[in-house]
Amino acid sequence: MNYAVSFRPTPVLPVVESNQVFPVGRIYCVGRNYAEHAREMGHDPEREPPFFFMKPADAVVQNGATLPFPRTTKDLHHEIEMVVAIGRDGADIPVEKALDHVFGYGVGLDMTRRDLQGDAKKMGRPWEMGKAFDDSVPCTALKTVAMVGHPARGAIWLKVNGKIAQKGDLSEMIWNAPEMISCLSRLITLKAGDLIMSGTPAGVGPVRAGDRLEGHVDGIGDLTVAYSK
Repeated sequence: MNYAVSFRPTPVLPVVESNQVFPVGRIYCVGRNYAEHAREMGHDPEREPPFFFMKPADAVVQNGATLPFPRTTKDLHHEIEMVVAIGRDGADIPVEKALDHVFGYGVGLDMTRRDLQGDAKKMGRPWEMGKAFDDSVPCTALKTVAMVGHPARGAIWLKVNGKIAQKGDLSEMIWNAPEMISCLSRLITLKAGDLIMSGTPAGVGPVRAGDRLEGHVDGIGDLTVAYSK
């Protein structure tokens, strides 16, 4: 096959204790999936049906990276999340079968240009450019289900320059992993290689040039990323 333009290789994430890599297809993010975060964003945390937005696969950044500060923002925010990696295709997946489709788990950041997102919301416009920008998904290597099982509780936190900024527990998610997989699979056919970012606890806040971010999810791993000055 002859490509009309330069071929873009598939983004990948390493798999822990393996020489294999996980090819990243699509990245789905669950919005406002922790009650306290919903409140801090000015929303009712009642258990309404989850909503989803997307980021491009090539927004993935490997653990330990030093990144340029994103363009066109004066209010970059951090959002630490557990990442669910899908290993089997599926549509209309029942909740009780949902975990059969999981390959493994990682720790990720849903970096957000909050000012762009906020302006778009005020004007009733799509807010992809607040979310779906270059280098907006730093992520750890993935641990397989065989290594970690299916984490449903455990600490999730983020430090900025060594100080705790976000802190919560996976058990505080409004929609757990099986439920969000099932709901999303009713909207689209999930494919092996898809990632689902499962929402962030309270404490989201600004990131500035020169900051160092350290994220953690019990049993899954630790993520470090820095922004150059």
